[in-house]
Amino acid sequence: MWNRKGCLYIAFIIMGLSAASQDVTRWRGPQGDGVYPETGILKKWPANGPEMIWHFDGLGEGHSSPAFANNLIYLSGMQGQTGHIFALDQNGKLKWKAPYGEEFHESYPGARSTPVIVGDLLYIYSGHGVLSCMDANTGDIKWKKGAFTDFDGKNIQWGVTETVVVDGDLVYMTPGGKKNNVVALNRHNGNLVWSSPAKGEKSAYCTPLLVELPSRKLLVTHTGEHIIGLDAKEGTLLWSHPQTNRHQVHANTPIYSNGELFCFSGYGQGGVKLTLSADGSSVKKAWFNSHLDSRMGGMVLIDGYLYGSGDNNRQWRSVDWKTGEEKYASTEIGKGVVVAADGMLFCYSERGELALVKASPAGFNVSGLTKVELGSGQHWSHPVIRDGKLYLRHGNVLMAYKIK
Repeated sequence: MWNRKGCLYIAFIIMGLSAASQDVTRWRGPQGDGVYPETGILKKWPANGPEMIWHFDGLGEGHSSPAFANNLIYLSGMQGQTGHIFALDQNGKLKWKAPYGEEFHESYPGARSTPVIVGDLLYIYSGHGVLSCMDANTGDIKWKKGAFTDFDGKNIQWGVTETVVVDGDLVYMTPGGKKNNVVALNRHNGNLVWSSPAKGEKSAYCTPLLVELPSRKLLVTHTGEHIIGLDAKEGTLLWSHPQTNRHQVHANTPIYSNGELFCFSGYGQGGVKLTLSADGSSVKKAWFNSHLDSRMGGMVLIDGYLYGSGDNNRQWRSVDWKTGEEKYASTEIGKGVVVAADGMLFCYSERGELALVKASPAGFNVSGLTKVELGSGQHWSHPVIRDGKLYLRHGNVLMAYKIK
Protein backbone atom coordinates (compact mmCIF):
# COMPACT_ATOMS: atom_id res chain seq x y z
CA MET A 1 0.00 0.00 0.00
CA TRP A 2 1.06 3.58 -0.68
CA ASN A 3 1.64 5.71 2.37
CA ARG A 4 1.22 9.47 2.47
CA LYS A 5 4.96 10.16 2.32
CA GLY A 6 5.30 7.95 -0.75
CA CYS A 7 2.48 9.76 -2.53
CA LEU A 8 3.98 13.15 -1.73
CA TYR A 9 7.39 11.99 -2.97
CA ILE A 10 5.92 10.85 -6.30
CA ALA A 11 3.96 14.10 -6.57
CA PHE A 12 7.11 16.18 -6.10
CA ILE A 13 8.92 14.14 -8.76
CA ILE A 14 6.06 14.70 -11.23
CA MET A 15 5.98 18.42 -10.44
CA GLY A 16 9.74 18.64 -10.93
CA LEU A 17 9.57 16.87 -14.28
CA SER A 18 6.72 19.12 -15.38
CA ALA A 19 8.66 22.24 -14.42
CA ALA A 20 11.77 21.02 -16.23
CA SER A 21 9.75 20.37 -19.39
CA GLN A 22 8.72 24.04 -19.39
CA ASP A 23 12.27 25.39 -19.48
CA VAL A 24 12.62 28.01 -22.20
CA THR A 25 15.40 27.73 -24.77
CA ARG A 26 17.25 30.96 -25.56
CA TRP A 27 19.46 32.17 -28.34
CA ARG A 28 23.11 32.47 -27.18
CA GLY A 29 22.79 30.27 -24.14
CA PRO A 30 20.79 29.93 -20.92
CA GLN A 31 21.23 33.61 -20.02
CA GLY A 32 21.23 34.92 -23.60
CA ASP A 33 24.76 36.28 -23.13
CA GLY A 34 26.86 33.79 -25.11
CA VAL A 35 28.35 32.18 -21.96
CA TYR A 36 27.56 28.48 -21.49
CA PRO A 37 27.74 26.66 -18.12
CA GLU A 38 29.82 23.76 -19.46
CA THR A 39 32.89 22.79 -17.37
CA GLY A 40 35.84 20.48 -17.84
CA ILE A 41 36.36 21.34 -21.50
CA LEU A 42 39.65 20.94 -23.34
CA LYS A 43 42.06 23.84 -22.85
CA LYS A 44 44.06 22.89 -25.92
CA TRP A 45 43.10 21.19 -29.18
CA PRO A 46 45.09 18.67 -31.24
CA ALA A 47 46.96 20.09 -34.21
CA ASN A 48 44.12 19.25 -36.59
CA GLY A 49 41.44 20.68 -34.29
CA PRO A 50 38.74 19.05 -32.18
CA GLU A 51 37.24 15.74 -33.26
CA MET A 52 34.10 16.05 -35.39
CA ILE A 53 31.70 13.41 -34.03
CA TRP A 54 29.05 13.76 -36.71
CA HIS A 55 27.57 16.15 -39.24
CA PHE A 56 24.10 16.47 -40.71
CA ASP A 57 23.81 17.68 -44.31
CA GLY A 58 20.69 18.97 -45.96
CA LEU A 59 19.45 21.83 -43.75
CA GLY A 60 18.97 24.13 -46.71
CA GLU A 61 20.01 27.76 -46.49
CA GLY A 62 20.21 29.56 -43.18
CA HIS A 63 22.23 31.35 -40.52
CA SER A 64 20.40 30.33 -37.33
CA SER A 65 21.67 28.28 -34.38
CA PRO A 66 20.50 24.90 -33.05
CA ALA A 67 18.19 24.75 -30.02
CA PHE A 68 18.00 21.80 -27.61
CA ALA A 69 14.84 20.48 -25.93
CA ASN A 70 12.82 17.27 -25.55
CA ASN A 71 15.99 15.26 -26.24
CA LEU A 72 16.02 16.71 -29.76
CA ILE A 73 18.04 19.27 -31.69
CA TYR A 74 15.88 21.83 -33.53
CA LEU A 75 17.03 24.03 -36.41
CA SER A 76 15.44 26.27 -38.99
CA GLY A 77 16.43 26.09 -42.65
CA MET A 78 15.12 27.13 -46.06
CA GLN A 79 14.60 24.69 -48.92
CA GLY A 80 13.41 26.31 -52.11
CA GLN A 81 11.68 29.38 -50.71
CA THR A 82 10.06 27.59 -47.77
CA GLY A 83 11.29 27.59 -44.21
CA HIS A 84 11.34 24.29 -42.34
CA ILE A 85 12.00 23.15 -38.80
CA PHE A 86 14.35 20.18 -38.66
CA ALA A 87 14.30 17.95 -35.57
CA LEU A 88 17.39 15.75 -35.13
CA ASP A 89 18.25 13.19 -32.50
CA GLN A 90 21.42 13.44 -30.40
CA ASN A 91 23.36 11.51 -33.04
CA GLY A 92 22.45 13.90 -35.82
CA LYS A 93 19.78 11.73 -37.43
CA LEU A 94 16.67 13.42 -38.80
CA LYS A 95 13.52 12.58 -36.83
CA TRP A 96 11.16 14.88 -38.71
CA LYS A 97 10.94 18.16 -40.58
CA ALA A 98 7.96 20.46 -41.06
CA PRO A 99 7.35 23.64 -43.09
CA TYR A 100 6.40 26.91 -41.42
CA GLY A 101 6.05 29.17 -44.46
CA GLU A 102 7.91 31.41 -46.86
CA GLU A 103 11.40 32.39 -45.79
CA PHE A 104 13.65 35.28 -46.79
CA HIS A 105 15.06 34.40 -50.23
CA GLU A 106 16.47 37.72 -51.37
CA SER A 107 19.90 39.04 -50.33
CA TYR A 108 21.75 36.56 -48.09
CA PRO A 109 18.87 34.07 -48.38
CA GLY A 110 17.90 31.60 -45.71
CA ALA A 111 16.37 31.12 -42.27
CA ARG A 112 17.57 33.71 -39.82
CA SER A 113 15.87 33.17 -36.46
CA THR A 114 16.56 30.33 -34.05
CA PRO A 115 13.59 28.24 -32.82
CA VAL A 116 12.47 28.79 -29.22
CA ILE A 117 11.02 25.73 -27.48
CA VAL A 118 8.94 25.65 -24.31
CA GLY A 119 7.69 22.17 -23.45
CA ASP A 120 5.53 20.95 -26.32
CA LEU A 121 5.42 24.31 -28.14
CA LEU A 122 7.95 25.78 -30.57
CA TYR A 123 8.12 29.37 -31.82
CA ILE A 124 9.81 30.45 -35.05
CA TYR A 125 9.90 33.98 -36.50
CA SER A 126 10.45 34.09 -40.27
CA GLY A 127 12.49 36.61 -42.22
CA HIS A 128 9.17 37.93 -43.55
CA GLY A 129 7.89 38.73 -40.07
CA VAL A 130 5.55 35.79 -39.47
CA LEU A 131 5.62 34.25 -36.00
CA SER A 132 4.52 30.60 -36.04
CA CYS A 133 3.71 28.52 -32.98
CA MET A 134 4.23 24.82 -33.76
CA ASP A 135 3.84 21.51 -31.98
CA ALA A 136 7.39 20.68 -30.84
CA ASN A 137 6.72 16.96 -31.29
CA THR A 138 5.27 16.98 -34.81
CA GLY A 139 5.76 20.42 -36.36
CA ASP A 140 2.01 21.00 -36.75
CA ILE A 141 1.09 24.70 -36.83
CA LYS A 142 -0.89 25.86 -33.79
CA TRP A 143 -1.25 29.56 -34.66
CA LYS A 144 0.42 32.36 -36.63
CA LYS A 145 0.75 36.12 -36.31
CA GLY A 146 2.16 38.48 -38.93
CA ALA A 147 4.20 41.49 -37.86
CA PHE A 148 3.30 43.22 -41.13
CA THR A 149 -0.28 41.94 -41.54
CA ASP A 150 -1.72 41.65 -38.03
CA PHE A 151 0.31 44.64 -36.85
CA ASP A 152 1.64 47.72 -38.65
CA GLY A 153 5.28 46.72 -38.99
CA LYS A 154 7.34 46.82 -42.17
CA ASN A 155 10.21 44.57 -43.16
CA ILE A 156 13.80 45.71 -43.01
CA GLN A 157 16.51 45.57 -45.68
CA TRP A 158 17.92 42.10 -44.94
CA GLY A 159 14.82 40.53 -43.39
CA VAL A 160 13.82 39.92 -39.78
CA THR A 161 16.53 38.13 -37.77
CA GLU A 162 15.06 38.55 -34.27
CA THR A 163 14.68 35.39 -32.20
CA VAL A 164 11.58 35.93 -30.08
CA VAL A 165 11.77 35.87 -26.28
CA VAL A 166 9.37 33.76 -24.22
CA ASP A 167 8.74 34.39 -20.53
CA GLY A 168 5.94 32.72 -18.60
CA ASP A 169 2.79 32.93 -20.71
CA LEU A 170 4.13 35.75 -22.91
CA VAL A 171 6.07 35.84 -26.15
CA TYR A 172 7.69 39.17 -27.08
CA MET A 173 8.32 40.35 -30.64
CA THR A 174 9.18 43.65 -32.37
CA PRO A 175 6.94 44.32 -35.41
CA GLY A 176 8.52 47.77 -35.73
CA GLY A 177 5.28 49.62 -36.44
CA LYS A 178 4.37 53.18 -35.50
CA LYS A 179 1.58 51.92 -33.25
CA ASN A 180 2.60 48.33 -32.58
CA ASN A 181 6.32 48.78 -32.24
CA VAL A 182 6.90 46.09 -29.61
CA VAL A 183 4.18 43.63 -28.59
CA ALA A 184 3.59 40.86 -26.06
CA LEU A 185 1.36 37.98 -27.11
CA ASN A 186 -0.25 35.14 -25.22
CA ARG A 187 2.07 32.32 -26.21
CA HIS A 188 -0.70 29.71 -26.13
CA ASN A 189 -3.05 31.34 -28.65
CA GLY A 190 -1.25 34.39 -30.12
CA ASN A 191 -3.72 36.92 -28.66
CA LEU A 192 -2.37 40.41 -28.03
CA VAL A 193 -1.63 41.10 -24.35
CA TRP A 194 -0.05 44.55 -24.75
CA SER A 195 1.29 46.78 -27.49
CA SER A 196 3.80 49.62 -27.17
CA PRO A 197 4.47 52.38 -29.71
CA ALA A 198 7.94 52.77 -28.11
CA LYS A 199 9.84 55.19 -30.42
CA GLY A 200 7.86 54.20 -33.53
CA GLU A 201 11.00 53.07 -35.35
CA LYS A 202 11.53 50.01 -37.53
CA SER A 203 12.86 46.88 -35.91
CA ALA A 204 16.63 46.47 -36.07
CA TYR A 205 17.47 42.73 -36.29
CA CYS A 206 17.86 42.55 -32.50
CA THR A 207 16.89 39.68 -30.19
CA PRO A 208 15.69 41.38 -26.97
CA LEU A 209 17.05 40.87 -23.48
CA LEU A 210 14.93 40.38 -20.36
CA VAL A 211 16.41 41.93 -17.22
CA GLU A 212 14.92 41.01 -13.86
CA LEU A 213 15.28 43.76 -11.26
CA PRO A 214 13.92 43.73 -7.68
CA SER A 215 11.08 46.10 -8.59
CA ARG A 216 10.29 45.13 -12.19
CA LYS A 217 11.26 43.13 -15.25
CA LEU A 218 12.70 45.06 -18.21
CA LEU A 219 12.62 44.22 -21.89
CA VAL A 220 15.64 45.84 -23.56
CA THR A 221 16.19 45.91 -27.31
CA HIS A 222 17.37 48.03 -30.23
CA THR A 223 15.11 49.64 -32.77
CA GLY A 224 16.27 51.69 -35.78
CA GLU A 225 17.91 54.58 -33.95
CA HIS A 226 17.60 53.87 -30.23
CA ILE A 227 18.21 51.40 -27.45
CA ILE A 228 14.91 51.12 -25.58
CA GLY A 229 13.84 49.81 -22.19
CA LEU A 230 10.22 48.78 -21.59
CA ASP A 231 8.32 47.46 -18.60
CA ALA A 232 7.94 43.80 -19.59
CA LYS A 233 4.62 43.41 -17.78
CA GLU A 234 2.79 46.41 -19.27
CA GLY A 235 4.83 47.57 -22.28
CA THR A 236 5.42 51.09 -20.96
CA LEU A 237 8.46 52.78 -22.54
CA LEU A 238 10.67 53.69 -19.58
CA TRP A 239 13.72 55.12 -21.35
CA SER A 240 15.61 55.32 -24.63
CA HIS A 241 19.20 56.07 -25.60
CA PRO A 242 20.37 57.12 -29.10
CA GLN A 243 22.23 54.42 -31.08
CA THR A 244 22.46 55.04 -34.80
CA ASN A 245 24.49 53.68 -37.70
CA ARG A 246 24.48 53.68 -41.49
CA HIS A 247 21.93 50.92 -42.09
CA GLN A 248 19.99 50.77 -38.81
CA VAL A 249 21.42 47.30 -38.15
CA HIS A 250 21.68 46.52 -34.44
CA ALA A 251 21.75 42.72 -34.38
CA ASN A 252 23.57 42.14 -31.08
CA THR A 253 21.58 41.34 -27.94
CA PRO A 254 22.61 43.69 -25.09
CA ILE A 255 24.66 42.30 -22.19
CA TYR A 256 23.55 42.91 -18.59
CA SER A 257 25.54 42.72 -15.35
CA ASN A 258 24.93 44.19 -11.89
CA GLY A 259 22.71 47.09 -12.89
CA GLU A 260 24.62 47.92 -16.08
CA LEU A 261 23.93 47.28 -19.78
CA PHE A 262 26.35 47.06 -22.68
CA CYS A 263 24.81 47.75 -26.12
CA PHE A 264 26.84 47.62 -29.33
CA SER A 265 26.48 47.90 -33.10
CA GLY A 266 28.57 47.83 -36.27
CA TYR A 267 28.39 49.93 -39.46
CA GLY A 268 30.26 52.85 -37.93
CA GLN A 269 28.83 52.83 -34.41
CA GLY A 270 30.45 51.13 -31.39
CA GLY A 271 29.56 50.06 -27.88
CA VAL A 272 28.08 52.00 -24.98
CA LYS A 273 27.75 50.97 -21.35
CA LEU A 274 24.65 52.29 -19.63
CA THR A 275 24.00 52.41 -15.89
CA LEU A 276 20.41 51.63 -14.90
CA SER A 277 18.65 53.40 -12.07
CA ALA A 278 17.69 51.12 -9.18
CA ASP A 279 14.12 50.67 -10.46
CA GLY A 280 15.15 50.47 -14.12
CA SER A 281 13.20 53.58 -15.08
CA SER A 282 16.18 55.50 -16.48
CA VAL A 283 19.76 55.11 -17.73
CA LYS A 284 22.89 57.22 -17.96
CA LYS A 285 25.99 56.68 -20.08
CA ALA A 286 29.01 55.29 -18.24
CA TRP A 287 31.41 55.00 -21.21
CA PHE A 288 31.55 54.58 -24.98
CA ASN A 289 34.11 52.77 -27.14
CA SER A 290 33.95 53.16 -30.92
CA HIS A 291 36.19 50.10 -31.45
CA LEU A 292 33.56 47.73 -30.01
CA ASP A 293 31.54 47.76 -33.21
CA SER A 294 30.62 44.11 -33.79
CA ARG A 295 27.99 43.95 -36.52
CA MET A 296 26.37 40.65 -35.49
CA GLY A 297 29.01 38.49 -33.78
CA GLY A 298 28.10 39.24 -30.19
CA MET A 299 30.48 39.67 -27.25
CA VAL A 300 30.90 37.90 -23.93
CA LEU A 301 31.57 39.19 -20.42
CA ILE A 302 33.86 37.03 -18.29
CA ASP A 303 35.37 37.98 -14.91
CA GLY A 304 35.02 41.70 -15.51
CA TYR A 305 36.23 41.83 -19.11
CA LEU A 306 34.42 41.98 -22.44
CA TYR A 307 35.71 39.90 -25.37
CA GLY A 308 34.77 40.04 -29.05
CA SER A 309 35.70 41.37 -32.46
CA GLY A 310 34.65 44.45 -34.40
CA ASP A 311 33.24 45.30 -37.81
CA ASN A 312 35.12 48.26 -39.28
CA ASN A 313 37.54 47.65 -36.40
CA ARG A 314 38.31 44.06 -37.27
CA GLN A 315 40.53 43.23 -34.30
CA TRP A 316 39.62 40.88 -31.47
CA ARG A 317 39.62 42.87 -28.27
CA SER A 318 39.50 42.61 -24.51
CA VAL A 319 38.01 45.59 -22.68
CA ASP A 320 37.64 46.33 -18.99
CA TRP A 321 33.89 46.27 -18.18
CA LYS A 322 34.27 48.86 -15.44
CA THR A 323 36.25 51.49 -17.33
CA GLY A 324 36.06 50.68 -21.07
CA GLU A 325 39.87 50.49 -21.19
CA GLU A 326 41.23 48.24 -23.93
CA LYS A 327 43.61 45.50 -22.81
CA TYR A 328 44.61 44.05 -26.21
CA ALA A 329 43.76 44.08 -29.93
CA SER A 330 44.60 41.13 -32.21
CA THR A 331 44.22 40.30 -35.90
CA GLU A 332 45.40 36.68 -35.55
CA ILE A 333 42.13 35.41 -37.05
CA GLY A 334 39.36 37.17 -38.99
CA LYS A 335 36.49 38.99 -37.30
CA GLY A 336 33.44 36.98 -36.33
CA VAL A 337 31.29 35.38 -33.64
CA VAL A 338 32.27 34.60 -30.06
CA VAL A 339 30.77 32.33 -27.38
CA ALA A 340 32.43 31.07 -24.21
CA ALA A 341 32.52 28.30 -21.62
CA ASP A 342 34.78 27.34 -18.72
CA GLY A 343 37.05 30.36 -19.14
CA MET A 344 37.64 29.73 -22.85
CA LEU A 345 36.53 31.69 -25.90
CA PHE A 346 35.28 29.94 -29.04
CA CYS A 347 35.89 32.35 -31.90
CA TYR A 348 34.32 31.59 -35.28
CA SER A 349 35.53 33.93 -37.99
CA GLU A 350 33.87 35.01 -41.22
CA ARG A 351 36.78 33.25 -42.98
CA GLY A 352 35.69 29.91 -41.50
CA GLU A 353 38.36 29.74 -38.80
CA LEU A 354 37.32 28.18 -35.48
CA ALA A 355 39.71 29.09 -32.67
CA LEU A 356 40.03 28.24 -28.98
CA VAL A 357 41.35 31.17 -26.94
CA LYS A 358 41.83 31.61 -23.20
CA ALA A 359 39.61 34.38 -21.84
CA SER A 360 42.34 36.58 -20.38
CA PRO A 361 43.00 40.31 -20.71
CA ALA A 362 46.70 39.44 -20.95
CA GLY A 363 46.40 38.60 -24.64
CA PHE A 364 44.65 36.76 -27.50
CA ASN A 365 46.45 33.45 -27.11
CA VAL A 366 45.16 30.76 -29.48
CA SER A 367 45.41 27.21 -28.08
CA GLY A 368 43.46 25.51 -30.84
CA LEU A 369 42.60 26.26 -34.45
CA THR A 370 40.73 24.50 -37.24
CA LYS A 371 39.06 25.41 -40.52
CA VAL A 372 35.36 24.76 -41.13
CA GLU A 373 35.37 23.10 -44.53
CA LEU A 374 31.83 21.68 -44.61
CA GLY A 375 28.70 23.66 -45.32
CA SER A 376 27.73 26.58 -47.49
CA GLY A 377 27.33 30.35 -47.56
CA GLN A 378 28.51 32.84 -44.96
CA HIS A 379 30.19 31.84 -41.69
CA TRP A 380 27.73 33.78 -39.52
CA SER A 381 25.91 31.29 -37.28
CA HIS A 382 26.47 31.42 -33.53
CA PRO A 383 27.81 28.13 -32.10
CA VAL A 384 26.14 26.33 -29.18
CA ILE A 385 27.95 24.41 -26.41
CA ARG A 386 26.18 21.52 -24.71
CA ASP A 387 27.14 18.23 -23.04
CA GLY A 388 30.80 18.41 -23.96
CA LYS A 389 30.15 19.26 -27.60
CA LEU A 390 30.28 22.38 -29.72
CA TYR A 391 27.53 22.51 -32.34
CA LEU A 392 28.25 24.69 -35.34
CA ARG A 393 25.96 25.36 -38.27
CA HIS A 394 27.43 26.49 -41.58
CA GLY A 395 24.63 26.94 -44.08
CA ASN A 396 23.23 23.53 -45.00
CA VAL A 397 25.38 21.53 -42.52
CA LEU A 398 25.31 21.12 -38.74
CA MET A 399 28.54 19.82 -37.20
CA ALA A 400 29.11 18.40 -33.71
CA TYR A 401 32.64 18.69 -32.31
CA LYS A 402 33.94 16.95 -29.20
CA ILE A 403 35.44 19.61 -26.89
CA LYS A 404 35.57 17.71 -23.59
